[in-house]
Amino acid sequence: MARLTYAELIAKHLKILKNLKTKSGLFLASKKGIKTGYDKSWLRDNFYETIAFEIIGDWKTVEKTYKVVLDIFLKFEDKIDWAIKEKPLETYKRIHARFHPDTLEEFWEEWGNKQNDTIGCILYRLGELEINQKRSVIKTPEHVRIVNKLVRYLEAIEYWHDRDQGIWEIDDEVHSSSIGACIAGLKSISKVPQIEVPIWLVKKGQDALNNMLPRESEKKFVDLALLSLIWPYEMVNENQRIQILENVEYHLEKEKGVIRYKGDHYYNRNADGISEEAEWTFGLSWLAIIYEKLGNKQKAQELIKNLIAIDTPEGMPELYFSNSPEYNDNTPLGWSESLFIVALYQMERLEEKTNG
Repeated sequence: MARLTYAELIAKHLKILKNLKTKSGLFLASKKGIKTGYDKSWLRDNFYETIAFEIIGDWKTVEKTYKVVLDIFLKFEDKIDWAIKEKPLETYKRIHARFHPDTLEEFWEEWGNKQNDTIGCILYRLGELEINQKRSVIKTPEHVRIVNKLVRYLEAIEYWHDRDQGIWEIDDEVHSSSIGACIAGLKSISKVPQIEVPIWLVKKGQDALNNMLPRESEKKFVDLALLSLIWPYEMVNENQRIQILENVEYHLEKEKGVIRYKGDHYYNRNADGISEEAEWTFGLSWLAIIYEKLGNKQKAQELIKNLIAIDTPEGMPELYFSNSPEYNDNTPLGWSESLFIVALYQMERLEEKTNG
């Protein structure tokens, strides 16, 4: 079978990703009706899923998604007000991470809903859309009000040393990736008129982050989530970036993906849970995007070649079982689809520039 071109692969995966979009404008994490429960809308997943549409210039899709995200925050404004008045200790009192794509209601089963990076990533993109892309999403007095309250929410929970469940929704720790996302969000949204971000609120986070890096947390010295501090947030200096990449590639990079962290129990094939961690496909895309931006075309090409080899007719899986051709049911995973598209698109443009 002839190998698909970058353009053909982009078209294939855009079609798959578009099938995860719901009528409201939110994206599902994976296909509808899947028994794993991934047929819900995570705010963080929507942040990453819409990056593919940003890079191809489909701003209508991006704006619609973020308008619904603002609608969600407005729907739960009373909850945000309560949290601002008194830092919530119970997880269920936090802004939740998952919502029903049609009703916009929270899911109330026990879950790791203390995910500070979720608020950070939304603020980050809202600011980027307003200032860098000139795409206004914050259009009404209600929008201005709720975004200001999100800033005050991060202040109320004291994000710079708040223990949350982080990107992977598990250990209750202080996470570098969560702090970095919040800093990026605050710095980005502070450029938007009528949004008030105290300078000290950003500095608290920057000081805490610099003290923690290159570690992710007390328990994890290296974690796939740390790549977010390099891209998209650009929250690290050169030395920190080098340390993070060296640690991730040496300790976590595998043939079919990147493990999230040492001893990850999620889809672990070993009964002891110590080794045989699942290999997450979007880790390879993430690295490819970073290396392309760093100007290392050869490294990016190698990573994309590996990604093309593990692609499936259904789309890009969430993960492969360790040292195995078997992947899990969360296929396609919207987040994986989007980062694969971004990596392919950047490489295609780079080759056009080189050949042109």
